Amino acid sequence: MDSAAMEIDGSVMEGGGQILRVSAALSCITGTAIKITKIRAGRSTPGLRPQHLSGLQLVSDLCAGSLQGGSIGSTDVSLTPGKIRSGSHTADPQTAGSVCLLLQVALPCAVFADAASQLCLKGGTNAEMAPQIDYTVKVFKPIVERFGINFDCDIKMRGYYPKGGGEVNVTVNPVKELQPVNLTERGNITKIHGRAFVAGVLPFKLAKDMSTAAVRTIRKEIKELYINIQPVQEKEKACGNGNGIIILAESSTGCLFAGSALGKKGVYADKVGIEAAEMLLRNIRHNGCVDEFLQDQLIIFMALAKGTSRIRTGAVTLHTQTAIHIAEQLTQAKFTISKCEDEMSSSVTYIIECHGAGVVNPNL
Repeated sequence: MDSAAMEIDGSVMEGGGQILRVSAALSCITGTAIKITKIRAGRSTPGLRPQHLSGLQLVSDLCAGSLQGGSIGSTDVSLTPGKIRSGSHTADPQTAGSVCLLLQVALPCAVFADAASQLCLKGGTNAEMAPQIDYTVKVFKPIVERFGINFDCDIKMRGYYPKGGGEVNVTVNPVKELQPVNLTERGNITKIHGRAFVAGVLPFKLAKDMSTAAVRTIRKEIKELYINIQPVQEKEKACGNGNGIIILAESSTGCLFAGSALGKKGVYADKVGIEAAEMLLRNIRHNGCVDEFLQDQLIIFMALAKGTSRIRTGAVTLHTQTAIHIAEQLTQAKFTISKCEDEMSSSVTYIIECHGAGVVNPNL
């Protein structure tokens, strides 16, 4: 055990895979050796799951690092990073583990490489407890690109629980340093659209039912906009059976929000549509500029950027607080959260402000 390794308590706050992702990525970028203990200590299946392990292996591969304790069920793991290297990297949990979570851990690292990286990510593209790939491409990507990041996602195959089998190829271009972002003015919601999908043996009627129920739910609250939720039958680019829906809202200032849900055995399709619609409505009621899922995903980029970033959010999630806690431990970034009372609406918003560490890419 390297005595200089920084110890990270994997059981604090959110206490899950997110601590692993943020700390592994920052270890890789800052060159700081870390030891994470008590991994997922409070979960029903403690320790590393295939999803987390393949993410850690991917980061270790990206930075020519050495990973100790990297096995399923392990509650202690150490990462000693080397130099970040571009080129081709593959991650395959061999389960329906989320490709979007693999991208969350790998993207920040690849941005600090010496040249473009190709990431081949396998697993579930539309999986529970994780963003759907459509969210990553339609919401996360355009907002993260405001930091100066440039990457492309090519969905080769969609994969669902429990089989997985999905594959997404991501090309990431390196940058010298990240720019700060300012997402504080929401403006009006100008567009609502989405897709309701079925794949495999599931009947197309489910997609139409999800779409109809979602539109009906949103209509009750937002009457002036045309809402287009396309029912889709996934054809050759899908592995296994699944159904789900994602609905996107865009604002006049370019803010993006989403609500999504996945079908489960025994759950009526209209219930899935309503769940996604209610999630979207909840995320645009508060007048913040990011939804509850983008919040925590932006923290690592705010921490690395040069200058001051500000984002306006609804209630600050535990995931976000956890990401801030880890980012402040592993970088020089400083975060403050302040509450804003809005005279226009009854809702409370918060401004998350970060004086970024201004990490410069030493490999470019």
